[in-house]
Amino acid sequence: GEITLRGKVLPVGGIKEKILAAKRAGITDIILCQENKKDIDEIKPVYINGLTFHYVNTIKDVLDFALLPEKVPDAVEL
Repeated sequence: GEITLRGKVLPVGGIKEKILAAKRAGITDIILCQENKKDIDEIKPVYINGLTFHYVNTIKDVLDFALLPEKVPDAVEL
């Protein structure tokens, strides 16, 4: 996608092709601009089964999905 200097996520084109390529590559979680939701709604369900879409408006939203906290085994509390 595209992100402005102020951190706003903008819609992009060619979503159907990008989603199908991501699915073929084994990607199951996809982060998209909220404004691209209408593009997903136009895709037949058979093509997007097994995919999870996360719709965002800002870079903060993107980071909240992309950078999940990971538990470290045997971590020492400081």
